[in-house]
Amino acid sequence: MQLPFATDKPITAVPIHAIRASEWPQWIERHSESLRRLAAAHDFQAQNGRVLLAPATDGSIERVLFGVGDKANAMVMGALAQHLPAGDYRIAFAPREFSSTNVVIAWGLGAYAFDRYKKRKRPAPRLAPPDGADMADAARIIEATWLARDLVNTPTNDMGPEALHAAAQRVAEECGGEFEAIVGDELLAQNYPLIHAVGRAAAQAPRLLHIGYGAPTAPRIAIVGKGVTFDTGGLDIKPSAGMRLMKKDMGGGAHALALTRIIMQAKLNVRLDTFIPVVENAVSGDAFRPGDVIVARKGVSVEIDNTDAEGRLVLADALTRACEDKPLLVIDFATLTGAARTALGPDLPPFYTNDETLAAEFAQASIETHDPIWRMPLWDPYDGDMDTPIADLKNTGDGAMAGSIYAALFLRRFVNAPAWAHFDIFAWAPKEKPARPQGGEAQALRATWRVLKGRFSG
Repeated sequence: MQLPFATDKPITAVPIHAIRASEWPQWIERHSESLRRLAAAHDFQAQNGRVLLAPATDGSIERVLFGVGDKANAMVMGALAQHLPAGDYRIAFAPREFSSTNVVIAWGLGAYAFDRYKKRKRPAPRLAPPDGADMADAARIIEATWLARDLVNTPTNDMGPEALHAAAQRVAEECGGEFEAIVGDELLAQNYPLIHAVGRAAAQAPRLLHIGYGAPTAPRIAIVGKGVTFDTGGLDIKPSAGMRLMKKDMGGGAHALALTRIIMQAKLNVRLDTFIPVVENAVSGDAFRPGDVIVARKGVSVEIDNTDAEGRLVLADALTRACEDKPLLVIDFATLTGAARTALGPDLPPFYTNDETLAAEFAQASIETHDPIWRMPLWDPYDGDMDTPIADLKNTGDGAMAGSIYAALFLRRFVNAPAWAHFDIFAWAPKEKPARPQGGEAQALRATWRVLKGRFSG
């Protein structure tokens, strides 16, 4: 599988030496006096993130020295794809614990640029495949991450409900999946009242997208992703600062599409059903209101305490539908709460699960893929805080605290499956870091794929 940032010319590629700071003295002693002098002149001691371009006699780059400190993992290699001059490169030396596949993934993630509206300044540098790298798996992960980033980065004027619908249909058609969509008032006819209520005020109709894949006899799994293409907050309208990045509120749907694409391309032995409720939470005379009571698909009555807690509403109907097929495992992704960012920051998405074995698998996969996630509790004593006198529950908890936990507990009311995991993702990189340009970002995608491969590749 040929990648745009990969080269098939390793013989002429410039060698890269990725060196730990603690190994630097021994490494440099084995090399020429001229290289030692060059490193000393630039105070290069393999500090994390430091790059030194060693010139050849003709002025070209003879080799690249890259410092990776003593704590960095393989994802630091993505910084080279972000900042090296265009050209062909190969890995000549790297820490033993940097797996070749992770190095390729890091490079590919760093090579990303969102160029729909503004051309990138220079071509990305190309990497020769390192020995032992699983290039097919790396390509699937990289291309899926690029897809998620592109979808999140695209502003709502070009990524509203209709455009996200079209993107999902393309993924299904390109990978041999089944596709269907329930649009507009047909949502009411087929009993998806929460999805319809949240999206009915927008110019583009709400919809539920479904992608199916795999043999009916294979183990059944479901993926659900929040697809709010823009969130004004509804009648509980957000302040302008809180609304500025709400193009990314469909990040859960983007993640669901990206993971679905990987699963279908890899031909994983599962029966997959992906559900993406797609709406714009807009303000108009037809907008749903604080105080409304809506009976969900599951038959549960929900009082709307806050129209800005809309993501959990559309997920509730989608999760109910997903569980009707009796999947063994349900995974959902959603840019659900600011509380998750307050608790863990933008880089560390929390996840919730009712299954201890699954939690352990995610913890291990996070380490192996360098894809950070952190388990948070489904804290039962808070569940009663969603009680309300006139309905089965309301869509918020009491007070301003524990918002991410309340959201997860709300979703749990609509899940009926042996194992379930909920990811409260940010889907955004506020600033550039290695392998992660500023802008839309895929979080927990690599770890989730590792878990699914481990469970269903046999």
